[in-house]
Amino acid sequence: MTSFRSEQDEPITSKAQLIATLSAGSKPKDRWRIGTEHEKFGYTKADHKPLPYEGPAGIRALLAGLQRFGWEPVREGENVISLKQSGKGTISLEPGGQLELSGAAVENVHQTDAEIAAHLAEVKTVGDELGIGMLALGFTPDWKREDIHWMPKGRYKIMRSYMPKVGTMGIDMMTRTCTVQVNLDYASEADMVKKLRVSLALQPIATALWANSPFTEGKPNGHLSLRGKIWHNTDAARTGMLPFAFEEGMGFERYVDYLLDVPMYFVYRDGYIDASGQSFRDYMNGKLPALPGQIPTVADWIDHMSTAFPEARVKNYIELRGADSGPQDKLVALPAFWVGLLYDQASLDAAWDLVKDWTAEERARLRADVPVQGFKAQIRDRSVQDIAKALLELSSAGLARRGFKDGQGRDETRYLAPLQESTASGITAAERMLTLYNGPWAGDVGKAYEEFSY
Repeated sequence: MTSFRSEQDEPITSKAQLIATLSAGSKPKDRWRIGTEHEKFGYTKADHKPLPYEGPAGIRALLAGLQRFGWEPVREGENVISLKQSGKGTISLEPGGQLELSGAAVENVHQTDAEIAAHLAEVKTVGDELGIGMLALGFTPDWKREDIHWMPKGRYKIMRSYMPKVGTMGIDMMTRTCTVQVNLDYASEADMVKKLRVSLALQPIATALWANSPFTEGKPNGHLSLRGKIWHNTDAARTGMLPFAFEEGMGFERYVDYLLDVPMYFVYRDGYIDASGQSFRDYMNGKLPALPGQIPTVADWIDHMSTAFPEARVKNYIELRGADSGPQDKLVALPAFWVGLLYDQASLDAAWDLVKDWTAEERARLRADVPVQGFKAQIRDRSVQDIAKALLELSSAGLARRGFKDGQGRDETRYLAPLQESTASGITAAERMLTLYNGPWAGDVGKAYEEFSY
């Protein structure tokens, strides 16, 4: 999606500049784009162990191999920590070595489908040569925290130290989870507010539709989306459903006020400086303990915005964050689902009508219930399965009205098929996995590497 970085060295002297970074995202509908991101777990095929950074079957070797496809290395010190390619996005590393594709901003879901397929093919080509596989789940089925190798990125060292101070599962979030998410545009402040409200209210529905993280360290964990549960116990100051977004007066300035109250992690000055727990408001007044007497730049604000982790967040686009990662068809289904709902006015209006009377308490309860109950969770005596069916009808209609066809004359509605199948049955991917675990797998979650790898 659009970058803020063109004026990254500009000093911040007023809140109006912070608001401008969000309002700059407003753009006419013909310029709306789709940016899809997904993560996956790399493992050694010989023993299903997590990948180290170094070594013949390590992350560094994988990143080096991918450069044959035109990807250029990005370094932090001597370490390659990501890859970039014009028109194709970025390949980056999560703290535990999860490999993430942040795709290009594209016009339609057919392009997203092609982008993801090409990326997975490249990763498989290099991975097969190195004995590396990629697992398509929302949480590692058998790894322990101590098994996982931390990636050599300065910001992760700071976050690793800070996370246990503010939550019980932040380290799990960093190292043992994977997600798929989509970034979508807005036309105006009012359009941002409506899309954000719909997105926040419906993230629990997405959690059910993509739930596939039912195992921890080799056994069922009592959840269908443990990844969803983990976000309840990461850091309450920077996660959650943003009740204020539904209040009168919501807009760019109110979201900026929220971000200013999110504690900082770091400042980057030729390396990462630990500012964990400190205040961006103090920083604007030259009173940041980590950099006394200095004031922030636009780049510092951009970095800070990326450290808030609500279920849907605003940059100069809206990022929807509620889903477990999964197999290829579910990766493409996510942007299809949300584009159909949010990029078509009739579908957006109908989705808002569905959720507008839900209270903050009801939304919070739904978010808490879905990771355990999946489609069986309820809000106002209506099941998540029933709501998901209704949303898929709205999304399908919205996609059909967009009218984007592929080379075979098919529109974007075809990408909703795996979601329609699961809602028709009322069985989440996680419940299917548990059936396998209790049947053909005979209690061996190692079978997940055979059945759920790319």
